[in-house]
Amino acid sequence: MRQTNPYYYPIDRAVKQVLMLSKESSNLNVQNDQVYVATFYRFVALEQVAELRARIQHECVRLQLMGTILLAGEGINSTVCGSHASLQKLFTWLNQFPQLANIEYRLTKADMTPFKRLKVRVRAEIVSFGQDGLNPVEQTGQHISPRQWDALVQRQDVRLLDTRNHYEVDLGRFQGAENPDTGHFRAFTDYVQQQLDPASDQHVAMYCTGGIRCEKASAWMLKQGFKNVYQLDGGILNYLEKMPENESSWEGECFVFDDRVTLDHHLQPTQRPVCTACRMPLTAGDMASADYEKHISCPHCIQRLTPQREQRFRERALQYKLRAERGID
Repeated sequence: MRQTNPYYYPIDRAVKQVLMLSKESSNLNVQNDQVYVATFYRFVALEQVAELRARIQHECVRLQLMGTILLAGEGINSTVCGSHASLQKLFTWLNQFPQLANIEYRLTKADMTPFKRLKVRVRAEIVSFGQDGLNPVEQTGQHISPRQWDALVQRQDVRLLDTRNHYEVDLGRFQGAENPDTGHFRAFTDYVQQQLDPASDQHVAMYCTGGIRCEKASAWMLKQGFKNVYQLDGGILNYLEKMPENESSWEGECFVFDDRVTLDHHLQPTQRPVCTACRMPLTAGDMASADYEKHISCPHCIQRLTPQREQRFRERALQYKLRAERGID
């Protein structure tokens, strides 16, 4: 059979057994008072990605970790949670691979397990951007530390771009940041091509949640001829960790792609409600909309609500109600 994925490698029987074992990981639990969340990524050339996936998955199952790890020929991108000791063991274990040794990570404590299972996946990209020929290892924007960030973006000659999706920006952003109003990261290039000019926009700063989207976005902008491109080192999460709230230019909440939904300036969950139909975070305006019905729809997904989906969601809503009446979490 012809293989269309350039990062596909044959998986032998032993590897398949490991992947079967991973299905059991969804039943593993960590005591809430011991939960830590680690986020990390690295752009680096990886070979035998499928084999590496199996080994990482096996180790994460052994350490009782939950979360998502994406692997591609261009590197690794991950958010995982577990006990502090287990996460430290994971990073020590990763040191055996030269491409992943001493990888930088962000560690935060959580009062709940933000993932229900472990997923280790092979993808064409570790963050989907859809632009060929980019290599952030060779060329990317200048990293700006949180302490230097505010002074830079307050300059009149600097345009500040939020590379995240519109629903993330709606919940929080840096003062004065432009919202490209995109529904997915791939659309960021359209905004830049329509609204910015390398000749007149001599200084462009950008930020995202943890830094990985800016690695690709800034590399692409440099290829388009923009001369001075800056990115917030470690993203919003690093900024919130390093900057005191009374000195911060951040406004609102930071959306994260797990069950914590949004974090405040102290990196604690804000209890932001979500639509159980589409998993989008909800604002007060969303919940006041005629398109919102708990467990059924919201303004973000009402256009996709078919009769079949509505029936399925109403059956699920009934199950939620019965579980609540019986005192089952």
